[in-house]
Amino acid sequence: MATRAGSSKKSKIVFITGGVLSSLGKGLSSAALGLLLKDRGLKIKHFKMDPYLNIDPGTMSPFQHGEVFVTEDGAETDLDLGHYERFLNENVTRDQNITSGQIYESVLARERRGDYLGGTVQVIPHVTDEIKKHLLEESKDCNILLVEIGGTVGDIESLPFLEAARQLRFDLGQENVLYIHVTLVPYINTADELKTKPTQHSVQELRRIGIQPDILLCRADRELGDDIKRKIALFANMDLRDVATARDVKSIYELPLLLKQEKIDDRVCVKLGIRAPKAQLKAWKNFLYSQENASRRLRIGVIGKYVDLKESYKSLNEALIHASAHLGAKLEIEFIDSEKLENSRFDSIESREKILGEVDGILVPGGFGSRGVEGKMRALEYGRHYSVPCFGICLGLQLMAIEFARHVLGKKDAQSEEFKKGKFTNIVHYLPGQRFIHKGGSMRLGAFECGIKKGSKAFSAYKKTSISERHRHRLEFNNKYRKNFEKAGMLVSGVNRQHNLVEMIELKNHPWYLGCQFHPEFKSRPVQAHPLFVAFLRASLKQSS
Repeated sequence: MATRAGSSKKSKIVFITGGVLSSLGKGLSSAALGLLLKDRGLKIKHFKMDPYLNIDPGTMSPFQHGEVFVTEDGAETDLDLGHYERFLNENVTRDQNITSGQIYESVLARERRGDYLGGTVQVIPHVTDEIKKHLLEESKDCNILLVEIGGTVGDIESLPFLEAARQLRFDLGQENVLYIHVTLVPYINTADELKTKPTQHSVQELRRIGIQPDILLCRADRELGDDIKRKIALFANMDLRDVATARDVKSIYELPLLLKQEKIDDRVCVKLGIRAPKAQLKAWKNFLYSQENASRRLRIGVIGKYVDLKESYKSLNEALIHASAHLGAKLEIEFIDSEKLENSRFDSIESREKILGEVDGILVPGGFGSRGVEGKMRALEYGRHYSVPCFGICLGLQLMAIEFARHVLGKKDAQSEEFKKGKFTNIVHYLPGQRFIHKGGSMRLGAFECGIKKGSKAFSAYKKTSISERHRHRLEFNNKYRKNFEKAGMLVSGVNRQHNLVEMIELKNHPWYLGCQFHPEFKSRPVQAHPLFVAFLRASLKQSS
């Protein structure tokens, strides 16, 4: 018996797995499907299971894992949770991301307490039961829980998660659990042919584990013909209607329309026995129209040390895209390696014109460590000197403050306690109790209140005097120097009133030179561009005209 949207007595769980290789887009596929199902009137929730043994990705290198996404409640999570928030336009929580490290830590803690009554602790049933407990808890308050299983089918690390997914179909019933598999259909140029063998082997591996996929999302650089789909359906033991093309798109935000075209949301609803109206995606289509029809060229220089891996700045890139679409601007992001600016050839401000002369705005993102910071400050000095709009985020604010102290206040030894030890003018310092804490979980994480000063550029952007933004940092602006800064023209425009911590600074006599201690990119959405990014790009557009 089919159920109407919102009236199902039992929550449904949809598992999204991946095969052949990583980075096929499981997270984006899950996010896009979530948007489609939400637009049909269903209450959707996302969940990500990561197979690595780290407790969370907080201490992992961006080169290995990409961006660490911070939730409202202060969890350091996988970057896919950022996709979930942006597509669903809802906040996720720490409970929507688990790792193998968290699961094993919990099981071993229970074993030490004697919870297993002297029994032998094993992967099955104890580890799989722990995984299922999390899934069932998170599925209680939604119509459909979309669960992405990280890694690739066949990886030894992800086997407990896959086994838990297999067991849940028996626990909850076939009508309440669905398996979607994302796989690859490569085009071999020399043979002028699409090859289905990788998909066949991937499905065979999944079936060997005991999971028969219900829907296949076949990644390809072109549309799959019915003959290719029919071949895949035959070898995968599936209905032809359940084999869909997930072809490459120019923008990730086109993916929901592609999946709708392939009727993926229809098939999910049919297989789960849910009746719901068709998705319309009106706001989403308006965003895409703005993005596709942007005309004014805008070039933003992002000064960082992870420029070879764009996933390191995923939320930042997307926030710039959201704001540029909002303004009808055709965005070009130029990633500039901050270490190049440290070359002696760029000692003078004028010489930096070779690298920074073509950008309309300069953005210095967050980060950790001393590598490349002198180059970032050289970019900020250039922007301050030549009135180029500058936006500093987290570490970016701290470097704005140090550069200002050195070249405006005359404190040549201005430093951050993070970079150098010894007797320096520490414009940025550790708060008491932060110096000697281990790396995991020692930061100011998650949402904190910020009061904004009326008449400031920050107030002009937000149009309010109190906001809440997400943080991920250990060091703070040193209030000892606050009066000196304000006398010299650097306005403290945002403050955490509870702890008297500087949250935002800006130059009074500059078109747009603003730094924030928080990470506004985490709260930017396609249908709701973040006000600071909009204000920064608006100022940059004036620079370009």
